[in-house]
Amino acid sequence: MKAKLIIAFAGVAVAAAAAAGGAMWYMKPAPANGAVARPAPEKKPTKYVTLDKVIVMLRRAPNEQAAHYLSVDLVLATTPAEEKEAKEQLPLLRSIAVSALSSRTLAEASAMTVDQYADELNKVFNANYEKENHVKPFSEVMVGKLIIE
Repeated sequence: MKAKLIIAFAGVAVAAAAAAGGAMWYMKPAPANGAVARPAPEKKPTKYVTLDKVIVMLRRAPNEQAAHYLSVDLVLATTPAEEKEAKEQLPLLRSIAVSALSSRTLAEASAMTVDQYADELNKVFNANYEKENHVKPFSEVMVGKLIIE
């Protein structure tokens, strides 16, 4: 009698486990419109290259006697594969940055935020690389330090 009772309980346990497994399988979310779940894209490591001490003399406003300067440190986000090329192009990038930033007066430079400087420099670099039909060896330019005197 005990053996029959143990077998009955074991049978009930197996049936309950099978029912629970079937319910879990049935209730799992289905892919939308037959879409196959894709693995997350592999994140590429980012390297940062610095372009330090880009110093620019700002234009003088009318009736202004004192000279004013802008100093900015730039940080380029790149990949390990493009890091060497980005470092080789730092003199070109410095020249482009000086050209873009030197057209401002003290009032204009002081009114801009760090994000506005980064956006402007990204646009200028993108336009230059597109004009020259070159591949840009970095994805983004960020401002590491900004001093206006």
